[in-house]
Amino acid sequence: MSLIRVAVIGVGHLGQIHARLLRQVAGAELVGIVDPSEAARRAVGVELGMAAYADHSSLIGKIDAAIIATPSRLHHGVAIDLLRNGVHVFVEKPITLNVGDADELIREASARRLILQVGHVERFNPAFVAAAPHLAEAKYIDAVRSGPFTCRSTDIGVVLDLMIHDIDIVMSLADDEIISVQALGAAVIGPNEDWAQARLTFAGGCIANLFASRVAWHAQRSMQVYSGSGAAQIDFAARSAKLMRIGEPFQEGQLDVNDLDPAAKAHLKEHLFQEYLPLTDLPVAESNPLLEEQREFITAIRNEAAVSVPGTDGRRALDVAERVLATIAAHRWEGAAAGAVGPRFEVREAVLRGPHWRQSVRHRKAG
Repeated sequence: MSLIRVAVIGVGHLGQIHARLLRQVAGAELVGIVDPSEAARRAVGVELGMAAYADHSSLIGKIDAAIIATPSRLHHGVAIDLLRNGVHVFVEKPITLNVGDADELIREASARRLILQVGHVERFNPAFVAAAPHLAEAKYIDAVRSGPFTCRSTDIGVVLDLMIHDIDIVMSLADDEIISVQALGAAVIGPNEDWAQARLTFAGGCIANLFASRVAWHAQRSMQVYSGSGAAQIDFAARSAKLMRIGEPFQEGQLDVNDLDPAAKAHLKEHLFQEYLPLTDLPVAESNPLLEEQREFITAIRNEAAVSVPGTDGRRALDVAERVLATIAAHRWEGAAAGAVGPRFEVREAVLRGPHWRQSVRHRKAG
């Protein structure tokens, strides 16, 4: 079978990694890279011995598939053009900046029977892969994703930059209707929110608390998932996972701690995580999540398997992210009608001017 001809569009930090890894994917051939920055495309082109272009239109008719790693605001425009020209698309998260544009990509890919995959890479994290079979019927999910400012993805805020990873995972676990969204966040460095907290409540009773920050002094990418049978802790950065099960004495109500004598209580405390709440380190395979994403993309193009994160999943995560952002924008910090609102602490005051009501907006810095 002939090789799948692939281009990487956008060779910034993540695009460069995509381009280097793609050469390890069986059945794929990297035939070109694209970036409007002459310095960027020249450097990567020379490193990989690869043709470099300023615009993706130069590759139409010469490629079968493309990986889009451009700034998020360009995802829709590049992806729709490629799909309309019969090119399979892998687009980094977020799929687009709004649900309407995402719907257009999904319709176009479906109509032309093309693969549309979204780069929610944490689904391929080996720690999550190891824990996933044990995460059925989640009741409570707590996730933290934070780190120092990197000066990347500054065209979007932390919800679309970082939190959307955890939104995608939560939606894959809960797979239920969200009936309530509570959220707040604040801009610190740029015009968009740099930290945010969201609480999602699902129709079936599951609750997810998500925190994301790109101005944190401590890097953390972790998630805890609780169910009726136990709990799991996932460290995405360290690629490790622990599973705690609720032992039969507790599950079946056979053990009442209040009835235990001092010796029995001492035994329980000493052996809690061995006998009563057995805690185990899950075996985690060695793998490169980004490389696994690429392999799945090429495999799907060859009609050998479906992708784990199709455009519909990317759209689902984006829809929730939009609801979180809308709630952040409406959050009143002082709880008063005239109080500061939203991530930039804007104070909006209604002023009667002539026959019309208008709003004047004055800004107040955080702190």
